[in-house]
Amino acid sequence: MGDGDELVKYRSEDDIAIISLDRPEKRNAINAQLSSDLLRHLATAEADDSISVIVLRGEGKTFCAGHDISRSDPERAKWRRHAIRQHQYLSAGLKLATTIWDLPKPLVASVQGHALGVGCILTMLCDLTIAAKDALFGEPEIRFAAPATAMMMPWLIGLKRARELIYMGDMIDAIEARELGIVNRVVAPEELEEATMLYARRLAKIGPESLSRAKIAINRIMELQGIRNGWNASVDVIAPLYATETPVDTAFRNQVSETGLGPALKWRASDFE
Repeated sequence: MGDGDELVKYRSEDDIAIISLDRPEKRNAINAQLSSDLLRHLATAEADDSISVIVLRGEGKTFCAGHDISRSDPERAKWRRHAIRQHQYLSAGLKLATTIWDLPKPLVASVQGHALGVGCILTMLCDLTIAAKDALFGEPEIRFAAPATAMMMPWLIGLKRARELIYMGDMIDAIEARELGIVNRVVAPEELEEATMLYARRLAKIGPESLSRAKIAINRIMELQGIRNGWNASVDVIAPLYATETPVDTAFRNQVSETGLGPALKWRASDFE
């Protein structure tokens, strides 16, 4: 874990900011504090004129395993079946996505282990992604009656493959992710850190003014194709489902209560073997 209560670490090397998710004991699963810490450090990097490029990475063996579904929040439990409150909660979660999207400086995702759920979305939001060969990507939330929000896959990999991955919740390896356009470069796990920094340093040699204009121009093209409306629409459509008690959701939560989260995840995964 980072200094004090920090769940995200920040450091810089010359004109590169390195932001590290620092919750390895929870596989860097995102909770409210980690999201808040990450937003704050992104703002720091944006405000620092000496920074041209940002690297986003995760401490430990996993980049990010998704949202923290192990936490117990009594207040949230009171309105879990409240569709309007669920919509407000999911809309607030879009702030991280839109912040990364709107940041004028390019982000390079450095991925090892798992990039699942919101972790996968983070890698797709980053401008460029370099991954260890053994990294795994996917959005398995649908298996727990909670389809992904802030959907990006249809714009990145095409409709048919996006449907397959989102509908089934399967994981793909780094090689397939590169073939689909989710990943730019794949390297040996032991080379990831050095390769990421070489990649970021090469990018930083481009003028920051040119980088920011190029990023905005590409973003505008994607926005004309509807990507930002797609994020909002996904929240509009999915929030009522998050508030609905479904057989799959009920069975999974009962299993969590009986055996704990880890065994419950294995129990659910066994249905797809």
